[in-house]
Amino acid sequence: MICKKEWQQFFGSLTGYLAIIVFLLLNGLLLFVFPDYNLLDFGYASLGSFFNLAPFILLFLVPTVTMRSLSDEYKSGTFEILKTLPLKPFDIVVGKFFGALLIVAAALVPTIIYAVSLQQLSSVGGIDVGATIGSYIGLILLGAVYTAVGICASSFTNNTVVAFIAGAFVCFILYSGFDAVSKLPLFKTGLDYYIEMLGINFHYRSISRGVVELRDVIYFLGLISLLLLITKRNLVKR
Repeated sequence: MICKKEWQQFFGSLTGYLAIIVFLLLNGLLLFVFPDYNLLDFGYASLGSFFNLAPFILLFLVPTVTMRSLSDEYKSGTFEILKTLPLKPFDIVVGKFFGALLIVAAALVPTIIYAVSLQQLSSVGGIDVGATIGSYIGLILLGAVYTAVGICASSFTNNTVVAFIAGAFVCFILYSGFDAVSKLPLFKTGLDYYIEMLGINFHYRSISRGVVELRDVIYFLGLISLLLLITKRNLVKR
């Protein structure tokens, strides 16, 4: 019920459609028009540019999807109605999470046409199917973490703008922050590798090679679970 409500609420206004259109349009311009990332200029069939750019574009799309998840409920007073329903706090959190994740997945599905287009245009060999499938799995897991972060940020405030900024900032730190810290001279004694492992980018790149390792899946699922538990705790306090 909560999942369905999230889906209908997002696509019940022009903002929802506009967010996905902008996401797809920006991807299309970067990958097929702008020279630095143009897939057609590489001379070989690869979606590497897309999978390198997508995490940063999702930094704006996912917080846009999640910023109203709970903050809007607090602001409008409908959270009090939610508490009267025969639902546990964790049921509400999971419903919100999967509702937002389905929207993110719906935005990613049309990008499959990039892979199909390159496969058709390639004269020899084609794209690396295994690496492409692995990259999409990594992208879905990445989107799931971003979604959990966004909902968690939304559970702390009744201001949607604050929820958006906080969600985007935390997602950026989790994706790139640990990589940046690991490159400091202070940690060049061997700690850099372990610090880098704490970040999303390390595990996302690992899956993008086409090999889905258990440690990477556990990392994503563990991080999602932690964020959802924090969100549940915030709801209980309310």
